Amino acid sequence: MAQTALCQEVLAKHEITPEALENLLHVRALGECDFLLVDVREALEFSQESIEGTDLLLPFTRVHLYQEELEYLKTTPFVLYCHTGGRTDYLMHVFGRMGFAQRCHLPEGIDSYKGKVVKNAPFPNPLK
Repeated sequence: MAQTALCQEVLAKHEITPEALENLLHVRALGECDFLLVDVREALEFSQESIEGTDLLLPFTRVHLYQEELEYLKTTPFVLYCHTGGRTDYLMHVFGRMGFAQRCHLPEGIDSYKGKVVKNAPFPNPLK
């Protein structure tokens, strides 16, 4: 899928605003942008509330268990979010050292997001 200029510009930054994420999700729904939205909170937090369109639940406490499965993300743009941004800030540095170039995060977490959220959402596809 060809990325739009807007999509490329937003995903090239390491931080994304809540408004930009909402716009990016809309553009992705139209098929004009390709990225993964990754929640790094724990399963209980995800079930309480998650951003609609979340593709992957990757709990912060389990990231180290999935290093091999995460290799495909090195060529896939992704956006991380957590509750308030602390966990994603840390993971931005970890993923950077591991060679993941196309990454950004929502620095104030789901708390700052005003777009559509889902309660009791089914868990997204697990890592393979």
